Amino acid sequence: MESFNSKVLCTRAEALLKSLILAIQQLCASDLQLPKDQQNPAIHLFLNTLIRGAELVKYCESISAFNVFRRCRYASQILKLEEEVDGVMVSIPAHVELDARNLIAVLKDLYKELKPRDLSRTLNAIVKQQMSLGNLCRSTEVEENNKCSYLSNVPVKSRFYAGLEKPVGDLKELLFQSEVSVVGVHCMGGGGKTTLALAICNDPHIKDYFEDVHFITVSQSPNLKGIIETMWEKIVGRKKPDFQNVEDARIQLNQQLFSQSKRTLIILDDVWSRVHLEELLLEAPGYKTVVTTRDSSIIPQNSYTRLYELPLLGHEDALSFFCFSAFGQTSIPSNADANLVMEVQAECKGLPLALKVIGSSLNGEPHVTWLNVKNKLSLGESISSDHEGGLFRCLETSIDFLDNDGRECFLDLASFPENKKICADALLDIWVYIRKLERQDAFIMLLDLARKNLLNLVSSPGSQATVSYGNASELYFSQHDVMRDLAIYLGSQDSIVRRKRLFMPRKELSLPGEWGEMPYDRTFNAQVVSIHTGSMAENQWYEMDFPETEVLVLHFFASKYFLPPFVRTMKKLKFVMLCNLNSKRATIEGLDALSSLTQLRSVRLEKLDAPTILEQIKVIQKVEKLSLCLCEGFGNISTFSNTNLQEFILDHCSDLEELPADICHMPSARIWSITNCHLVKKLPYDLGNLSSLRMLRLSALPALKELPASIGKLGQLEFLDISLCEGLRELPEEIGQLKRLKEFDMRECSRLRRLPRSVCELSSLKHVICDEKIGHQWLQVQASSIPDLRVEIVEPQFTLDWLDD
Repeated sequence: MESFNSKVLCTRAEALLKSLILAIQQLCASDLQLPKDQQNPAIHLFLNTLIRGAELVKYCESISAFNVFRRCRYASQILKLEEEVDGVMVSIPAHVELDARNLIAVLKDLYKELKPRDLSRTLNAIVKQQMSLGNLCRSTEVEENNKCSYLSNVPVKSRFYAGLEKPVGDLKELLFQSEVSVVGVHCMGGGGKTTLALAICNDPHIKDYFEDVHFITVSQSPNLKGIIETMWEKIVGRKKPDFQNVEDARIQLNQQLFSQSKRTLIILDDVWSRVHLEELLLEAPGYKTVVTTRDSSIIPQNSYTRLYELPLLGHEDALSFFCFSAFGQTSIPSNADANLVMEVQAECKGLPLALKVIGSSLNGEPHVTWLNVKNKLSLGESISSDHEGGLFRCLETSIDFLDNDGRECFLDLASFPENKKICADALLDIWVYIRKLERQDAFIMLLDLARKNLLNLVSSPGSQATVSYGNASELYFSQHDVMRDLAIYLGSQDSIVRRKRLFMPRKELSLPGEWGEMPYDRTFNAQVVSIHTGSMAENQWYEMDFPETEVLVLHFFASKYFLPPFVRTMKKLKFVMLCNLNSKRATIEGLDALSSLTQLRSVRLEKLDAPTILEQIKVIQKVEKLSLCLCEGFGNISTFSNTNLQEFILDHCSDLEELPADICHMPSARIWSITNCHLVKKLPYDLGNLSSLRMLRLSALPALKELPASIGKLGQLEFLDISLCEGLRELPEEIGQLKRLKEFDMRECSRLRRLPRSVCELSSLKHVICDEKIGHQWLQVQASSIPDLRVEIVEPQFTLDWLDD
């Protein structure tokens, strides 16, 4: 029914557009006969708008009713078209005004038909789907390089494993041999090594035998000292000492293991280097290690090690897994072409990652698309354990489904390291500021890529609500290393100087030598630059020129880091991310280069000393968004204000006790988020000066005692989050003045026992999330004053994950 309505509206819009185009073309022809100073340029712009609109309506007419993501994207374009037409109404002659008004009415109806009903619900469904498909693409267990995943954090019931019964049994048999302390699991990228390792974590016999089980992602560029520090905290159960270096950390942890003498299993996932493995292998009674790797040669050959070759999936298991990815069930549906399904599945050669990604990309696609993919796959090389070129050719067919915007967005994913949780906000900023997508379109693109399993999403409690207001700071994504390799491969076809994206595929101590081997003219055309190094001094940077660069992503392991001097040449730079992956905060030097970045719009800083950077940023007047995570020193800044900031995000700023007094001088701010800052005791009294605020997040501030009364002045506020503010004892009476408030998240505010009477005046309130004891009061408010209010009562999660740095 919905598809029928859309087609009818498209037909009506198309007829009106044709009529208008004809009339405006005649007006344009007449206008061109007039002297230049008497011509009306608005008429010519209107004609271009109508021609583009006619193309857009044709696209909308062909969209399947089941393709929610494409419908969402075109809905926002229809809305923009309607606004453009409405904007020129004052400039058009009376005899075409009626058709134009009718067109606006039809476009409004078409937008309502196409627009997303509930994107947050779609997000939740995708995350659950990725969980149930297993961890082949590092979905829910991916952590930062210096973190590990607990056994209790690995979902069991929701996970779908295919063909792992025998490999799990084989691996257990090796682990239970008394003389074996190290077992290597080897297969090519995307073969299911991580899934097998997680299945071992969940196995009841393993749980019974080992007292401790920990899963750690190592990756190609590991922070070895950080990994050992995390192993200390999880295995020893005490705060780590101040280790001098990796060797010191390793020796002290090994001594503790001997003194504890308990059966412990450590899984080191995705190890690439023999040198890295030697630093992480420990010896103690009852201590055993599973190592997953693509390179079998890194596993030492001796009497206490074993190597297990993980086979690819057999026909039945491969078909079951492929069907689960493509149809959501483990067998071929009755309405599908069984022979074609089996032919496409067979071309994946039993490789789990290929089965998952290609199956997902074909979900809901017509017969002709399946046929096209089968033909393309049949021309590729066979996939073998020593030839990943065939894997790339296989996976590249899943990229063929993307339109030009989708392909560009997929290639942008390689800006970030593999196997690391990245805040989705950073990626969305690139797409908004560089790819020129609307924020909602960018979020829809994120969901579409996730649905196709080209990236993996992990959401935190509350993230479904925040994304509706344009904030994705509680949503994270990761990418399988093979998918990142594919993106780098596809983006590296041109010469280094001509590439649109210049990426360092892996972490190196300094810049790749080939970047410095350029002739005299070292001008690069890259729009996106991503660099991943260790500590860098000023003289370690090459002389390079980046006149076209709009995105700069810097990842580094360092306590001191000199900003690249060539930043001065990036006159078009709009987004910059500085992310320190070291266990300690880093100081940044060479910051005067930032003063030339007059186009900079969004800045993201992670694990840095903030003051010197913020002194530079606050004078760059075009900055619209500032995000600080795990930074220190912000509270030492006496003044900080920026009249152009629209989004301000502080997360895990551990030394922050009080915000600068003038920080509320942000008249343009729409989103303000202060989260996981555990020492913050009070907020500025002038909070009410944030007159444009639509979303206010004050989550996980356990020392916060009260909200300022001026909060009642936030007349535009629609979303308020005070979850996990355990020190709050009461809400101010002025909260009843928030006449536009729609969503209120106050879960786990354990000391908050009474609602002020003024909450009955929150006439726009639609949804409250709270604990049971305060929920009864909200139900009374619902019954007496706000009948449309939905009260969602949730159980406390009893987790301190949000305290983790």
